Amino acid sequence: MSLFTIIVVGLWSSGYLIEEYEGGNLDVLKDALVRDRDGKLALVETAELRQLRRDVGDLWFVVHDRTGQELVQGTIPPQFTQTLAILEHLSDARLTNESGRANRPDAIVKWQQSAAGDAQIFSGTQGRMSFKRMLTGISAGLITVIFPVFVAMVLATLAMTPFVVRFALRGIGRAADQAAQITYDKRGIRISTGEVPDEIRPLVSAVNDALSRLDKGHAIRDRFLAQAAHELRTPIAILNARVAALPPSPEKTQLLLDSSRLAVLGGQLLDLQRLNHTPIDFLPIELVTITGRVVFDLAPLAFAAGYEMSFEPGIAEVTVQGDQTSIERAITNLVQNAIDHGGGTGTIKIMVQQTKTVIVSDEGAGIPAANLEEIFEPFNRLAPHSSGAGLGLNLVKEIMEWHNGTILAENNALKGACFTLVFPR
Repeated sequence: MSLFTIIVVGLWSSGYLIEEYEGGNLDVLKDALVRDRDGKLALVETAELRQLRRDVGDLWFVVHDRTGQELVQGTIPPQFTQTLAILEHLSDARLTNESGRANRPDAIVKWQQSAAGDAQIFSGTQGRMSFKRMLTGISAGLITVIFPVFVAMVLATLAMTPFVVRFALRGIGRAADQAAQITYDKRGIRISTGEVPDEIRPLVSAVNDALSRLDKGHAIRDRFLAQAAHELRTPIAILNARVAALPPSPEKTQLLLDSSRLAVLGGQLLDLQRLNHTPIDFLPIELVTITGRVVFDLAPLAFAAGYEMSFEPGIAEVTVQGDQTSIERAITNLVQNAIDHGGGTGTIKIMVQQTKTVIVSDEGAGIPAANLEEIFEPFNRLAPHSSGAGLGLNLVKEIMEWHNGTILAENNALKGACFTLVFPR
């Protein structure tokens, strides 16, 4: 169906074109109505008026203005003669005889604006509406009926669209919030598909499938790391024993350093696996005791690398809640880090304070200010050719976060780096 047909049907359904159709006589008479030289009502024989007279053999009409002047032609049907007496009291009217025709009245009364001024025309409705008048009526209908309705619909659409879109897409906002909670260290998180629109659901399902594959890949990687770390422990222990049996020499010292790094790396891998997958209950841990044990174990390595060591417990006993193995690993990593990056000279100082803090400092070159935040990232190494794997400080950070504590890194006032483990009070 064409747009023109839709418009015509709409105007006809609204009753707009019905009035044009019924008023065929009135329109022709209105266009032909003028005043003569004496100011009286008269008709000009227009082409449309002549056509109307040909189409309607018994054309009749009554025209009068507001001054009382009247113009009458033709024979008024008897059933409408009584209407003449009350014309001045009528504004607009549709008249039907006793038989009644529902679609079209037999006569019509209407005030019209013409070249002769306001005039009331009373006539039959036998005239046909020309194609020209139909186009005129449609054009007027577009302006007075269709256009206002169109504007109202556009305004309503503009006003309602944001609410409709927000309502339809509310599930996407919730899915985005769930997606924002996904991090590399969390497993099993999925985005809910219950409230997302049907058009978006395949995408959300595909993302959930990808997350499932990533979880599976992480599980495979974690098993590999755990197995590799376990398999490395035995040959590393044998290597340490054989190196320790060698006579003193610079080569032995270097071998001890290298084997120690291997042992630390294997322990770090096991600790990462343990932190991520093993639920552990926290117990009271005595910081002075386990820190002293770490210092005792690593002192030979530090002396061999050219350092002196100083253990300064500020109090006889400091107790925190935590996992002993993990805390001991964190302190070991800090002391090992001081041995690796302290420059091979000066004193490595380890302190335990009553404020439940453990401080490890060295007298090396310190940490560049631009790298103070980056050093805790995994596999981050200050020196490109460093012997470490870049896991030690990251593991310490994870252990402290696991214990609801923090690790602070700064440079000493004179020289060297200082790391502080702060446990919750």
